[in-house]
Amino acid sequence: MRKVISADWVLPVSSPPIEHGAVALEDGRIAAVGTREELGSGENHADAVIVPGFVNAHSHLEYAVYAGFGDGLADFADWISLHTQRKGRIGWDEFVAIAHVGAAESLGSGVTTVGDCSYGGAAAVACAELGLRAIVYLEVFGSDPDASLARMDATRARVAGAWSDLVRPGVSPHAPFTASLEVYRACAELGLPVATHISESRSEVAYLRDGGGPWSPYRHLLVPPAGTTGTRLLAEHGLLDSSVVAAHCTVLDPDEIRLLADHGTGVAHCPRSNAALGCGVAPLLDLQAAGARVGIGTDSPASAPSFDFFDELRWVTLSARARAGRPDALSAAQALELGTLGSARALGLDGEIGSLVAGKRADIAVISLDGSPYLPWEEPAAAVVFGGSPDRVLTTLVGGEVRYERDTFEWHELRRNAAKARRRMLREDRRVPLRP
Repeated sequence: MRKVISADWVLPVSSPPIEHGAVALEDGRIAAVGTREELGSGENHADAVIVPGFVNAHSHLEYAVYAGFGDGLADFADWISLHTQRKGRIGWDEFVAIAHVGAAESLGSGVTTVGDCSYGGAAAVACAELGLRAIVYLEVFGSDPDASLARMDATRARVAGAWSDLVRPGVSPHAPFTASLEVYRACAELGLPVATHISESRSEVAYLRDGGGPWSPYRHLLVPPAGTTGTRLLAEHGLLDSSVVAAHCTVLDPDEIRLLADHGTGVAHCPRSNAALGCGVAPLLDLQAAGARVGIGTDSPASAPSFDFFDELRWVTLSARARAGRPDALSAAQALELGTLGSARALGLDGEIGSLVAGKRADIAVISLDGSPYLPWEEPAAAVVFGGSPDRVLTTLVGGEVRYERDTFEWHELRRNAAKARRRMLREDRRVPLRP
């Protein structure tokens, strides 16, 4: 059945903004994009803008209630230690409850697709039940590929009912300091999409090079140092390609930037998380100049404070300008493209989502501009990036189906169940480093 939605502005991303625009939907896909005069008004949203649904290239939905956990700890390794302790205190049902809140908050922020790294698979269940498009990368740790993949296979089977065209499985060898080269190879042989964490902090880089730095006391928990950086290690062994998304990439030299670009590896830029943990700012403009496929990720509320994608887009814009020392380093329109089509490219999904183009999936967000200090007729992308917030998201559609409506979405039970899980995580809390 054909349906038309319209608004003051339509931002296709891959083509110029359309004033008094409209989008026609049919059978879960975009049938046409044009003006209201061409397509009709249909369901009109006054004082609003229609954009492609945001694509979160790196998230951890299962950590939705972790906001403030360990904030301000002096060392990244201590933060990981605290995070690990708390995660071990809750069970499957609680992870599912938390992941539901993460998926709901994503939809409520205009996000229609996530590339989610999942410890136990709960994110797959939540995305399937709430209708959020996802690649759920099941996390893998350790040095023994047989044991690591056996655990992943068990997780994949446990949530078998969640897998579909909407929610697809992937694999995530966590990082070069927590997963051996043999584990990375075994993951690559599965033929699934791959996500990993690379060069997130200077401490990580120091440890991988020679075992030194603040992480040295944690050697018993990590794989042996590689004698090189994570990017170089994976590239040297043929483990960087277009099926891989590398999250963070905060500490890179020019050669590593070129390696990521030349291998077609996706990069998930997470500026709020990296800033919160004192890890630095990824060289976004250098990665773009090299031709890397860069998208935007929120990471998790354990570091960044929320799944607020508008806030992430503002950080993307402002951190790029601060790093470059130029106010024209990155525009709001360029940030919007990074958070939609750019992230879709990073995940290898740009043929299906990321822009408002006839034939693509009807993944759409409708955002209110009512009362915005940013005048949409002057620069509609700035009105979205600098004036947007989850409170302004009116409707989120995935595959043409309404998955979120601001005025009717039921939050109470989701938040109550997640709050119970958070309280259990904080019981008997103590900051004990995981040292031998």
